[in-house]
Amino acid sequence: MYSSITLRYDGPVAILTLARPDVHNAFNAAMIVELRECFTALATDTAAQAVVLTGAGPSFCAGADLHWMRASLDWSREQNMADAEGLAAMFEAAWQLPKPLIGRINGAALGGGVGLVACCDIAVAVEAARFGFSEVKLGIIPAVIAQYVVPKIGASHARALFVSGERFSAQRAFEIGLVHAVASADDLDATVAGLLAQLRSSGPQAIGAAKRLVDAVWSLDRDAARRYVVAAIAETRTSAEGQEGIRAFLEKRAPSWSLNE
Repeated sequence: MYSSITLRYDGPVAILTLARPDVHNAFNAAMIVELRECFTALATDTAAQAVVLTGAGPSFCAGADLHWMRASLDWSREQNMADAEGLAAMFEAAWQLPKPLIGRINGAALGGGVGLVACCDIAVAVEAARFGFSEVKLGIIPAVIAQYVVPKIGASHARALFVSGERFSAQRAFEIGLVHAVASADDLDATVAGLLAQLRSSGPQAIGAAKRLVDAVWSLDRDAARRYVVAAIAETRTSAEGQEGIRAFLEKRAPSWSLNE
């Protein structure tokens, strides 16, 4: 079905792997289209309760493919705009996924690869992973991914790292909020499995609503955000899932969704 990514299922967990290890899983046009299509399909896939995103081989994602960058030298401004729109659509499909997106960051993430890390709700990086916004070293900027990176790490860290283009460690990525845990190579899968186990006790619809809530509070003005949060809590309290969750808590039993494996 796909040529540059793979998708498999481990029970209710979809495992999406960037599968171009010979080029450190760098983006090309085909991978971008396939990722967008896959994230879009996963959004409505009832078999997938959570998604794990990782890379094949020693790297997570090295950013842009060299052949793709070489081709862009001959593109017009309009062609570059169209290409950037396609890239933005892929990142937006990842960001808007209404299910938990767990990043299993198995190695280096550079440029657009860091953008994918930023789109993950929870990211776990292997200790040896290195990160960097290397675009300025090529005379360009991390423009498309900034929409996802800046809310994740804040303007101060984004400005420093965008301008310097420096490589930084998994520990620093943890300290600035880009990743949420750092694990040894031997413990990486166990850490991801622990996160997935925690998510099984959360309401699936509530997870999607919680993701939208963060976006709303971040992006709306104060009055609009107030209206949003008031409506959101009323909607979730009266939803079938909210009713089941509150009843289960009061009756000291597990809610129905926690039985899903």
